[in-house]
Amino acid sequence: MGPGGEAAENAGMVWTVAPEPHDSPVAAALWRAYYTEVSDRWYLLHQGRRTDPEELEREVAAVSGDDLAPPKGLLLVARYADRPAGSAGFRLLDANTAELTRVFLYEGMRGRGGAALLVRAAEEAARAAGAGRMLLDTRGDLVEARALYARLGYTETAPHNADPYAEHWFARQLR
Repeated sequence: MGPGGEAAENAGMVWTVAPEPHDSPVAAALWRAYYTEVSDRWYLLHQGRRTDPEELEREVAAVSGDDLAPPKGLLLVARYADRPAGSAGFRLLDANTAELTRVFLYEGMRGRGGAALLVRAAEEAARAAGAGRMLLDTRGDLVEARALYARLGYTETAPHNADPYAEHWFARQLR
């Protein structure tokens, strides 16, 4: 699935993946849902509570997504039966290296192949932007994400950043 918006069929419904402006209402809704889920999972695991609403608003607003705008990055949105279902993006770290980010599907859209389509589309777009390698980080409690990346050929590596929430780092050659 490429950044041009190709379609794939799944159980009679059609997935599409296409670039989306990082500051569109669709992108904003997906970012809020993504951040809410990963933040709530962390707080529930470590403190037995959900994210404080004021903190949630502050943190969602603090990340503009500007790094996901061409030519240094790209945000892709998957639609299932023409409805926004998820996102994935990449940002170029240097001339040969991209970082995969914001891989997310709404809960009701999971298990239908959309995550793999999004990751492959982000890889293709990063390759077209000149990247020969894709990096990513994730947390230990995001077991579904770790399983997805392993299934798609990512291998665990040494840390490539100092993100305080990152616990696992992965890489994959794109060419």
